[in-house]
Amino acid sequence: MHIVQFQHTRVPVEKYGGAQRIVVWLSQALVELGHEVTLLAGRGSNVPGVRVVEVDAAEVRRPGFDVHQYVRGPVDVMHYHGLVEHPPPNVPYVATLHGNLGPGQVAPSYVIGVSENHAQRHGTRSYVYNGVRLDEYEFRPEKSDFDLFLARLHSAKGWRVAVQAAKDEKFRLVIAGGWRPTLSRWLKFVGEIGGEQKRELLAGARCLWMPVQWDDPCPVNVLEALASGTPVIATPRGSLPQLVGPDGGGIGATYNELIALRRRLADFDPHACRRRAERYFTHLRMARDYVRMYEGLLRDGRLPEGRPLH
Repeated sequence: MHIVQFQHTRVPVEKYGGAQRIVVWLSQALVELGHEVTLLAGRGSNVPGVRVVEVDAAEVRRPGFDVHQYVRGPVDVMHYHGLVEHPPPNVPYVATLHGNLGPGQVAPSYVIGVSENHAQRHGTRSYVYNGVRLDEYEFRPEKSDFDLFLARLHSAKGWRVAVQAAKDEKFRLVIAGGWRPTLSRWLKFVGEIGGEQKRELLAGARCLWMPVQWDDPCPVNVLEALASGTPVIATPRGSLPQLVGPDGGGIGATYNELIALRRRLADFDPHACRRRAERYFTHLRMARDYVRMYEGLLRDGRLPEGRPLH
């Protein structure tokens, strides 16, 4: 099958950009599975093992866009990473919705969600869970003496909850996602991180804090933590109960419940976290599920239902 992926920005990214990392990993996994992949991406893009064609996003999004201006030979499916205003003529297409639509909005029929919860909230049953390249992360069963918060410093991500917990319970918390000064001995801000620094923090942290205050579709940092053998302490918003599960950490609806989970860190098994990532959240599993979506579309003219975690 020849699959054309479209990502409107440059890839890969060094720091922020969960959706961009998903595009890279998906493209590489499809190639590993034996498919032909052409990735249309922003200027300066270069993905090892994948044929990349640099484009300006406006050209791809214009009415009457002809993918064959950039790609030779037949195209089986064009896969957008974002909503499609002007669909390509005479080419079957799908799109992954990586974020949330506005309240009450229903996703178009060509849209694939990134978790079961995400799809349900947008009126569809088609979804594929995100997956990560396990070989990009270090599994470490022995942890260091700090907890980790790794996300944008936005109120929706709940970073202040993690900060308050560190101050109340007096544990070291590393906050990666922006720089802010602090006088507390329990907090360390390291700003936006990527590469080896990110890998090291994910592997060494006692846990990842995800006390989000919004319905997170399928946060990649949770999957990265599980791949590193790091349990996740999270609120029951969006996809988080499905991602964390009974073996990847704990879910707390209130501040006191989150604190109680933090006090039980010794009960969480890093090996179980890693096994959960290996079973459900690899880039190859993600690619196989997307191939199932492509094949269903080509066979039946519509997207099939997603597969729940079990």
